Amino acid sequence: LMYETGQFSTLWKNMATKLGYDPIFIAGDWRRGVDANLIADALAKDTDHKIKAVCVVHNDTATGITSDIGAVRAAIDGTAHPALMMVDTISSLGSIDFKTDAWGVDVVVAGSQKGLMLPPGLSFNAISEKAWAACQAGGDRRSYWDWRDMMTPNDAGYFPYTPATTLLYGLREALDMLAGEGLEQVFARHERHASATRAAVESWGLEILAVNPDERSNSLTAVLMPDGQGGDALRAEILDGFDMSLGTGLNKVADKIFRIGHLGDFNDLMLMGTLSGVEMGMIRAGVPHQSGGAQSALKYLADHRI
Repeated sequence: LMYETGQFSTLWKNMATKLGYDPIFIAGDWRRGVDANLIADALAKDTDHKIKAVCVVHNDTATGITSDIGAVRAAIDGTAHPALMMVDTISSLGSIDFKTDAWGVDVVVAGSQKGLMLPPGLSFNAISEKAWAACQAGGDRRSYWDWRDMMTPNDAGYFPYTPATTLLYGLREALDMLAGEGLEQVFARHERHASATRAAVESWGLEILAVNPDERSNSLTAVLMPDGQGGDALRAEILDGFDMSLGTGLNKVADKIFRIGHLGDFNDLMLMGTLSGVEMGMIRAGVPHQSGGAQSALKYLADHRI
């Protein structure tokens, strides 16, 4: 059972289909997070327990939407359904608080290239005892991501294949940076930069893709373009004029949005340079907007120091 919140939930569904599964995909509009009530309804109807896992994306990078994982856990528990809960935390881990144990997550999927501040190339799983038991009992074919192959050499610090050694050294440094700053401070910093970015978007008179304020991501902000304006043309103008690359719109929101990242090793000066570049780019590209967005972000940062 999967829930559509954007491109990366869609890709997860596509992967499941390629592996021979028949996922139930609860349709979304790419502007809202997971509706836990719909998860509960689907599980309640599954009296034969054919659904083996509920898969959701915590923070969908394509849409800037953060879903309520605790509510999903409550929906599963409320129906007393035995399905595993599997969560993609690739663009939230290290940027947005994630409570693996408190939320009863059975499988966490994470990556190195977002809040952990590394190049792509490392992926991580955290697995519950329930997931480990399912892995050992399951009969599906698998190879690279077989936890059984990992578990035996893992106790001695080895891998069943060639490890990405240099990335692991980088990971140690990234974890030291996060621990040195303190996770609560890290999360507060991301929330502050996200709020300043949203203040800029509001002052520009533009619309944030995520409709519900409580679901707006602290990792990135997806901004809707005005009618008749293309996001890719604006991005090209900013790249050409200021050597700054913004995120593109994907799939259903292709050319309809641009994305501002504010995660990882990021500070006030970097954010203000980014927002100033967006505002100057909109002027150059002739995108209708109200001036003063960067100034509004600057005021927010000044008023909310941490």
